[in-house]
Amino acid sequence: MSCRKKANAGALTNFEVLDFLRSRGAAKDPTRVIAPIAASEFKVYDYLVESAACNQTRESINELLEKCKKYDLAKAEILNIINIRPASPVEIDPIIEESEKRMGEGIEDLIEMVTTVLPPPPTQMNTEEEVVAGDEEIADGEQTATAMATEN
Repeated sequence: MSCRKKANAGALTNFEVLDFLRSRGAAKDPTRVIAPIAASEFKVYDYLVESAACNQTRESINELLEKCKKYDLAKAEILNIINIRPASPVEIDPIIEESEKRMGEGIEDLIEMVTTVLPPPPTQMNTEEEVVAGDEEIADGEQTATAMATEN
């Protein structure tokens, strides 16, 4: 059984484009001579591996699609939510037309759902890890300071 892609089947998510490029052999190969991929495709690949698409899965996207049904969003709005992974009302506003009027308080629920279902992009993951590591260092520092105070 062969898998054929439909020509002009509609808009693709960044995840689907990244998945397609990986299936053609795109990777972080520094020489870029192994895979039969054009230079422009590698530029797209390089962009997408640093975007929200990099950590997404088919399962997380399907879960998001299912949970988005209750918000009555247009296909283009959902596509942009998947591609951008908004994490605040400011990021939702340019994606959803008349978001305040259409959704009201539902915007916060949507953002919470998006940030729960879709993994953060690599840049946000590194920032979150640094914050956690920083908190641990502070906690260790407090313990050290407390220990030093009790020794004196």
